[in-house]
Amino acid sequence: MRTSFNRLRAVKDSLPHGSMDSIAAELGLSGEEVRAYFNGEGTADYHLEPGFDGGIVEFSNTRILEVALRKAWEAQNAL
Repeated sequence: MRTSFNRLRAVKDSLPHGSMDSIAAELGLSGEEVRAYFNGEGTADYHLEPGFDGGIVEFSNTRILEVALRKAWEAQNAL
């Protein structure tokens, strides 16, 4: 999967407070691993190439992103 880094940041910014730790708990990761994923720091799960809109992010593992998108959708559609 490919997207822009700015789009990835927009997903992160749309998450409700406490989501990083919630995602980490659901996936059996540390909160720091999830934060690093969204900041592009020290993760082998994606490759960042310089370019338009913050650069292009190519994912080899989308588990964190999939859970984040679900949580953002749930927060946006909560009654």
